[in-house]
Amino acid sequence: MSSAPPAVSIGVDFGTSNTVVALSDGDGRVEAIRFDHGGRTHSVYVSALCFWEDRPGAGLHPRAEGGPWAIEQFLERRTIHRFIQSFKTFAASSAFNTTQIFRQRYKFEDLLAAFLRTLTRHAGDGFDLGAPTIMVGRPVRFAGGNPNDELAMQRYRAAFERLGAGHALYVYEPVGAALSFARSLDHDATVLVADFGGGTSDFSVMRFSRKGGVLRAEPLGHAGIGIAGDTFDYRIVDHIVSPRLGKGTSYRSFDKVLPIPNHYYSSLARWHQLAMMRGNGDLRELQQLARTALDPAPLQDFITIVDHDLGFALYRAVSDTKVALSSRDRVEFRFAREGIDISATVTRDDFESWIADDIERLGATVDEALAKAGITARDVEKVFLTGGTSFVPAVQRLFAERFGAARLTSADQFESIAYGLALIGHTQDPDRWTVAAAA
Repeated sequence: MSSAPPAVSIGVDFGTSNTVVALSDGDGRVEAIRFDHGGRTHSVYVSALCFWEDRPGAGLHPRAEGGPWAIEQFLERRTIHRFIQSFKTFAASSAFNTTQIFRQRYKFEDLLAAFLRTLTRHAGDGFDLGAPTIMVGRPVRFAGGNPNDELAMQRYRAAFERLGAGHALYVYEPVGAALSFARSLDHDATVLVADFGGGTSDFSVMRFSRKGGVLRAEPLGHAGIGIAGDTFDYRIVDHIVSPRLGKGTSYRSFDKVLPIPNHYYSSLARWHQLAMMRGNGDLRELQQLARTALDPAPLQDFITIVDHDLGFALYRAVSDTKVALSSRDRVEFRFAREGIDISATVTRDDFESWIADDIERLGATVDEALAKAGITARDVEKVFLTGGTSFVPAVQRLFAERFGAARLTSADQFESIAYGLALIGHTQDPDRWTVAAAA
């Protein structure tokens, strides 16, 4: 690749919950693409898709909308639709091959390409993902029980290639955040970047220095884990919502009384899986179980949530509760839709007891990143926290106890990764920052 800087560099931070795209012009100026929707300007494009048919049964490909337009289409409910969110979580799953949307089968790369097309359309002004320099973020470790990172990257490349971006370079997301933060450094420093997304938490140790006015970065160590904001949501669903929808109850099979299988509640507690239950046979199985359940009412409510696509509203209530617990000791959870009414008092102590094992595993992953870098916590001068989950008090304590509160800093919780990725595209050797170079 030529050392001459390109006219425009694009940074794409495709996240589990939100996506941000930034442009850098090579003079140090960088800005996120803005989307005008509903009389407001957004720099964040929600990672969601809504499919629908204008002429049901005509055999045509369904139409698709993304971002806030997907949510708008879903909430208006003008026609039969299929709403999908957090689909990044399927990227590294070998078990996920396709999902059926009306009469079409969609692979992960089909979903991602459709999503990117909606983003490109709404970006306007001739925005083109096929620009000469495009840097795409990826997790250090993808989400899932047994993630296949190589498979995920094959799917990413296939999707971006369809939009003319087969030449895109891939960079660990926390490395992008690190470069965005490093612009503010006025001296050499070793920095730990902690990037908390929706599906994964990633940690990178970077050594930054300046020589001749040029910022230099040496990646020292990386580690990641599939625990993040969605996992904390999962804990609230599992303890508050699932028992109200039949978890722990039983059904009758011939002369035996058996427990309702727990795997349905694993899907309930993970938004991306709940959205798939209508099309993978789970809904039909739940309807059969309800007929023989000892107490069918909770299962009927569960069925209503799946059948009426109430997952979005449910998870908004769960997320609002989690966010409120960052500033309050006690929160009233309430979800009331379609005759379902679930309410409970959630204390911060309750929540922190539910996520205690997750916090411990996050701490072990931080230690892994430090070990790979060959340093200890004392050698880290700054800790840069990014992502909404970094505001959770238990997460703050984890880092304050290891590094001291004075070394913790943060910036924009949504745009920093995309900014850093776009800036990397203007460095003399962007390839040096890629995953292959860091491996």
